[in-house]
Amino acid sequence: MSTPSIAAAHDVTAAPHDVDLTHARWRKSSYSGGANDCVEVAEVGGRVAVRDSKDLGRRPLLFSKAVMRALVSRIVHEAA
Repeated sequence: MSTPSIAAAHDVTAAPHDVDLTHARWRKSSYSGGANDCVEVAEVGGRVAVRDSKDLGRRPLLFSKAVMRALVSRIVHEAA
C-alpha cells in the first residue's frame, strides 16, 4: 500500500475572513466523549474546514478534500 503524499503548502490555509462559515454544519467525532476537547470539521464548498472546539474565535484551517482524505487514510493506516 502506498503512503499518501504530504500536502503542498497551498493545500492547507487559514480560512480567509471572506469565507462564509455561518451556515457550516460542524461535526465532531463520536469518540470525543461530549467534552469540548477535540477538533470539529465542516464541508465548505470544495474544502473541509477544521477548527479547535476549545477556541472557536480562531479562524479554522481549510484543507482540500483530497488532502483531508489522505490525512484520514494515513491516520487509519498508522493506527492499524
